[in-house]
Order: sequence, then C-alpha cells, then structure tokens
Amino acid sequence: MYTTDQYEGVLAETISIIGHQGETVYAYFARPLGAGPFPGVVLAHHMPGWDEWYKEATLRFARQGYLALCPNLYYRVGHGSPEDVAAKARAQGGVDDDQAVGDLAGAGAFLRGLPLSNGKVGIFGTCSGGRHAYLAACRTAAFDAVVDCWGGRVMMSDEELTPRQPVSPLNYTQDLACPLLGLFGEEDSSPTPEQVALHERELKRLGKTYEFHMYPNAGHGFFYQHRPNYRQEQAVDGWNKLFTFLGKHLLAGAR
Repeated sequence: MYTTDQYEGVLAETISIIGHQGETVYAYFARPLGAGPFPGVVLAHHMPGWDEWYKEATLRFARQGYLALCPNLYYRVGHGSPEDVAAKARAQGGVDDDQAVGDLAGAGAFLRGLPLSNGKVGIFGTCSGGRHAYLAACRTAAFDAVVDCWGGRVMMSDEELTPRQPVSPLNYTQDLACPLLGLFGEEDSSPTPEQVALHERELKRLGKTYEFHMYPNAGHGFFYQHRPNYRQEQAVDGWNKLFTFLGKHLLAGAR
C-alpha cells in the first residue's frame, strides 16, 4: 500500500519493438522507477487510434506498479494525427487480425523479457482493442490475464467477416488459457447485452475462468472522461475491479 513517504517515479517514452512477422512498430512505454520486479500490461488501443487517452491509460498502469506498453497497431497505415491515421485505418477495413495479434504478442514478449519483469503479463483493451485483446489472449500464450472492456464484434455473423477479420473471435474461445475480466454497459449496441450473454454462455460451456460485469445506465466507452458517454460511478468501479483482477492474477505466483 502506498504511503506518503515513499519515493515515486515513472519513466515514459516512445520506443520501437518487434511486432508481427518481425516488423518494427512504435509503442508507448511507461514503467515505475524502482528495483522491481513488476508485472506487465499490454494495452490494445481502440478504433480512434493510438491517442491521448491510451497514453494516459498507459501512465495510469505504470503509476499502479505495472510495466505498461501500448503498441501502435496503426503503425503501417502511416503517420499523422491520431484522428487522421485512424480514419485511414477504417478506410482500409481496419487492422488485419493476424497483424494485430502479432503486434500484441510481440509487445507481451518485450515486457516479459525485461530484467524488471516478474514474469507475468496481462493485456487490456477497450472497444476494438477489447476485441483484439481477446483475440491475442485466445490465439497466443503471451498473456496471463485479459481485460476486455466492451469489445465489439467478439461475436461476428458470417456477413460481418472480411479478409482482414476472417474468423469470429468467439470461435477461438476454446483456446483461451488465461483468466478473463469483461466490463460492459447495458446501453451498449456493440456488444449488446444479448451478445455478452451469449459470450458468457460459451465461456461457461468450455469451463473458462472469467468474470463479467454489466453496468446499468452505461453505454459504449463509459471510461472515456473526455466524452459525453463517460459515466463516473461506473468507471470508478470498473477501474477498481480491473486493478483487483490484475493484481490477483499477475502478482500471485510470479517468479
């Protein structure tokens, strides 16, 4: 527990990491200053891109004692303002699922390989980042816990599949090998409460370790304090649940 006589310090910077197929991508890295060892968290950014909210979230994890890394999943689209780059990514049909999983797995490997690592790494994402976080946790062994915040299109119909997103993430649920936390809003349309219930049914059927929380009077993006859909009470509770969950799974039994 923090006390006011403790030393506090955080280092944050843009770095390069090795992502999908050995390619270099930029990532925002923040870590506590101190001897460690520290658990790690990879942040999968949302559809609006590698933006200010995700840089602030990365810092928030670092201040909570995590090695935090947010790779730019739109790196190959080009550079410019986050808004312009995100618009280009959407126009191209979004990020290829294999590419996103490769970049996130590379970020996880980077954190796990640091001398300051305690050997455990989680992954967190919101919106499309929640979907990518779930995919990465199901399709790789890079993560010890996953947090999906209102990840849309985890369940996809045949009509929604594309060459870049050829498989519904729900179909990979059998391969999920780490605990899952899901945070959702009752007023969301992607995912809807009905879709969340179907996802939960599949997790139960397969005997997965998970906990889902559905918040009333909250819709999509209720963590985003800079937007009208922010819901203070639900967001505070969600962050508390998130850090409790990650502490339980990333601190216990670490090397």
